[in-house]
Amino acid sequence: MSREKLKKRIYLDHAATTPIGKRVLLVMQKTAKDIFGNPSSIHKEGVLAKRELESARKEIAETIGAQPDEVVFTGGGTESNNLAIFGTVPHWDIGCPNVIVSAIEHPSVLECVWELERRGAEVTYLPVGSDGVVSAKNIAGAIKENTVLISVMYANNEIGTIQPIAEIAKAIRLKTVNLKLKTRPLFHTDACQATNYLDMNVARLGVDLMTFNASKIYGPKGVGALYVKRGIKLSPVMWGGGQEKGIRSGTENVAGIRGFAEAIKIAQKMKEKESVRLLKLRDHFIKDVLQKIPGAVLNGDSSRRLPNNVNFSFFGCDGEEIVIQLDARGIAASTGSACANISHDGKVSHVLLAIGAGQDIARGGVRFTLGRETTKEDINRAVKALFGIIK
Repeated sequence: MSREKLKKRIYLDHAATTPIGKRVLLVMQKTAKDIFGNPSSIHKEGVLAKRELESARKEIAETIGAQPDEVVFTGGGTESNNLAIFGTVPHWDIGCPNVIVSAIEHPSVLECVWELERRGAEVTYLPVGSDGVVSAKNIAGAIKENTVLISVMYANNEIGTIQPIAEIAKAIRLKTVNLKLKTRPLFHTDACQATNYLDMNVARLGVDLMTFNASKIYGPKGVGALYVKRGIKLSPVMWGGGQEKGIRSGTENVAGIRGFAEAIKIAQKMKEKESVRLLKLRDHFIKDVLQKIPGAVLNGDSSRRLPNNVNFSFFGCDGEEIVIQLDARGIAASTGSACANISHDGKVSHVLLAIGAGQDIARGGVRFTLGRETTKEDINRAVKALFGIIK
């Protein structure tokens, strides 16, 4: 076996999913073994499962500065986004409701609002600057009397740019007062990519609804949550057993939810130290690639981005081919969102097009997302491999 094959694989696709943390896995295994009852059952096993479920709900609520009854468990970030959109818009007694979203939202938001358009709603797509950041002023300027929901992701899943969520929330409230609207539009944020590194306190952010999930924070797949501020009416998008106060039917995944609670506690505890470590690796990666590879372009703002996100375009190259070549060299990266299938040809990122990248630049986009196990040696290997592929 060659020396290259003996080298460990380098995983640089943490925005797609993260491996389950050791502590999280242990907690899940113990829960699955000992707490196997259905939380809806009234016998002892069911009561124990219900107690475990509510304990995890309380821990997650405390982590984001919410009340336990404001946390609704779902099957992941996509379902939470669907619930935030389809669960709120029908409650407004408006003939043609208006929904505002940024042009760089995740497909699980964009495809929802496309469906709303097909049903007769009006959707405003707000552009972002070349830095990938949406303007709070522009959002406020787009609000109309029939605006019922505004959805802006906290941190972009492709280029990692961080949106000024608290500033946007203030702008929405001020515009509501200025327009003398009877009811303020609801403000939703998809915070799936932000949970590992940013402030998740819903009061400080000023949001009404917030999506987050476990698979992006070293927790299990298939488990997510939606923060729903008290007083907001939410319609179910799934019907059946009436779990989660009738909002989300289906037997709760108690072991997965317990792992979710453990993962989010760990993430918030280590976010500051880990952000500092990853920031150094990220900036080293960016500097090295831009110096060594002619034609390389950094997509998104160089500083207002997640500490683990690096997104390059290589002019005249195909991003998918680069990813395949990297994989053959033992390095896992991606062309963008693992959930994306919304561009016309399936290859061009709607996010890169939204920040003004031309077709050639957008088609050559490659995303690297670092994680807890990433080292400087890993980054150096990735740069060396990229140099060889592009050359």
